[in-house]
Amino acid sequence: MEVIIMKELLEGNEKLAEENRKYFADRHILAVNLMGAPGAGKTTLISAIAKELKDIPVGVIEGDIASSIDAENLEKQGIHSSQINTCGECHLDSRVIRDGADQIDMRNAIVFVENVGNLICPAEFDLGEHVRLLAASVPEGDDKPFKYVPMFSYADAVVLTKSDLKEAVGFDRENFIKGLHAVSQAPVFDVSLKKGTEPAGISAVADYLKKKYEELYKA
Repeated sequence: MEVIIMKELLEGNEKLAEENRKYFADRHILAVNLMGAPGAGKTTLISAIAKELKDIPVGVIEGDIASSIDAENLEKQGIHSSQINTCGECHLDSRVIRDGADQIDMRNAIVFVENVGNLICPAEFDLGEHVRLLAASVPEGDDKPFKYVPMFSYADAVVLTKSDLKEAVGFDRENFIKGLHAVSQAPVFDVSLKKGTEPAGISAVADYLKKKYEELYKA
């Protein structure tokens, strides 16, 4: 019975995801599903990318179990944001994405869906996104691609955040890449956004997303 219910749930989600894709296409929106563990630096990453993408507006559909802290902080930075609280659910699904998108009501933009901090459930739910971007922080360890195979195989690109801490925590980048390449050929961007220093690596991530946007809507 549990397997049948899960199958029906995923099938229903897929139908709504297709509707979301049409919604985004009609509005010339590149939807980016940003996933990662709590504390991986997802919100900080969005803020830094928005500063780089000067010619493309950026919006955020913020997903959290509770609170609106991140959405409020993004709004203070001039990044139009909506808040979705899952009240205990460990991921966002396609049903709630449309509401969040309607709230920010953007066109000709890149819209991030900042998923709930989790390396398991979000991999199972298509949101109608165009890009699946995974933030993996150096302090989490270089073994995460081996342990969370579905998530890393699901990602279109990986941003290795807090890369300035590699030496301090003994992070083995080669081992990380080995684990990732066992399940995916997703590009990896090393990024450091340490306070008080110049951002490192963020322009490459912004360029990657800008190219994806232009492939869809500037051809």
